[in-house]
Amino acid sequence: MTSTQSTSRADKGRLPATAATHAPSVILVEPQLAENIGTTARAMMNCGLSDLRLVDPKEDWLSERALAASSGAERVLERARRFLTTEAALADLEIVYATTARRREMIKPVMTARAAAAQMRDEIGAGRRVGLLFGRERSGLTNHEVALANVVVEVPLNPEHSSLNLAQAVLIVGYEWFQAGYDGPQSVVTYNRTRPADKETLEGMFQHLEEELIICGFLRNDDKRPSMVINIRNMLQRAELTEQEVRTLRGIVKELRYGRRPDRPKRQPNNHIDDD
Repeated sequence: MTSTQSTSRADKGRLPATAATHAPSVILVEPQLAENIGTTARAMMNCGLSDLRLVDPKEDWLSERALAASSGAERVLERARRFLTTEAALADLEIVYATTARRREMIKPVMTARAAAAQMRDEIGAGRRVGLLFGRERSGLTNHEVALANVVVEVPLNPEHSSLNLAQAVLIVGYEWFQAGYDGPQSVVTYNRTRPADKETLEGMFQHLEEELIICGFLRNDDKRPSMVINIRNMLQRAELTEQEVRTLRGIVKELRYGRRPDRPKRQPNNHIDDD
């Protein structure tokens, strides 16, 4: 398996994501509602983006409504900067990506958010200053504003309903940016207070199970028994059982054999039936 296909184990069940040291700036052109600025800040912080630039915002980005909508991303709002014009907000940037869903009559590269994110990683890695330009909630970006950008970013969605609100657009592009720099496992297995069963523990379970299957008659055919035992062992080993799961399975096997019969073995102090 490749590193991107493998399954990893993590005690806390979280993928080992880390934020980049340098990230694109996010520029919002004339945002109308404080709540939209707040939810944008939340989306940014989710994706490791921290530089928020506001071009002539119509409401206070530090209002109670904006702070509440940020859901813990107040730090992004507190560091946000206000600019009078889009040109001023972009002045120190070298590469700008404009997000828009509308076709423009101009010759300009058009990229998906995923392709743009990979390119942004390369550009920032080379020391370039990069920005993501987002338009007004209702009307988006003007042709003049799109012309200020180097690249247009589109998000391919259901053509019958492809409308996104401001924070959604920021989150999608930001997520692709974050993922483009993620090199950890694609999945993890959580073990909490137990751990994977070792071969000795598994062998004890296999022998216990096979003995009971012989007694109950399931493995009554001597000729087929070896291949059936191998199939059972392979099936259970693919499950990657933990120590706790092995104890549970052995308890199930014991319970199926004895139930509440009077000859049932006495339970051990740890509440597990003696498997000897």
